[in-house]
This record gives sequence, C-alpha cells and structure tokens, in this order.
Amino acid sequence: MSLMVMKAYSAEFKADAVALYLSDPSHTFDGIGQDLGVSRETLRNWVHAERKRSGVSGTADRDRKPAPAGEVSSESVLEEENRQLKAQIRKLETEREILRKAAKYFAGETNW
Repeated sequence: MSLMVMKAYSAEFKADAVALYLSDPSHTFDGIGQDLGVSRETLRNWVHAERKRSGVSGTADRDRKPAPAGEVSSESVLEEENRQLKAQIRKLETEREILRKAAKYFAGETNW
C-alpha cells in the first residue's frame, strides 16, 4: 500500500505557476504540471482559485481573438510582429524565472 505525501508549495511558487499557465492560451494543465512537478489537478485548483479571487471568468483569457483588419500596411505588420516578439520575450522570461525558483525549491527539498 503506497502512501501519498502532501507537498507544501510556497505562495510565490503557486502564483508563478498560475501566471505561467495563464500567460499563453496554448498551455495545458498537464504540460505545465509536468514541467513544474505538480499534479494536473493541483494546478487546476490553483488557477481556479486565482480566477475566483480576481473575478475573471474561466475562459476569458482563452477566448480572445484578434479583431479582423481591413487594409494592412507594412508598418502595422511590423508593429504587430514587434508586439508578438515582446510578448514571447515576457513569456520566456517568466518561464525561466519560474524554472529557476522551482529548481531552487526542489534542490532544498532533497535530504540525502
């Protein structure tokens, strides 16, 4: 018979995990959970609690679609690409910081 061990996560770790999940509509509970070593349901509960706390509906972030554009100028294409690249940079910086914190957390958890 195996015993399940309850892990205690810091509020900062939880907030970072939720921020990572919400940062990109393509993220899944399974994917982020595996990356951070957290169960899918635990991460889902954290996200649900954050959405409830902030008053945001469950699909508000996921359903956003860009408005259709009429004439597209070269300048607007460059501006859009620049905006997307900046968003990608922010996402990667957030992921890197979360992974650093997770590595630090799990390094302190090992008791050889």
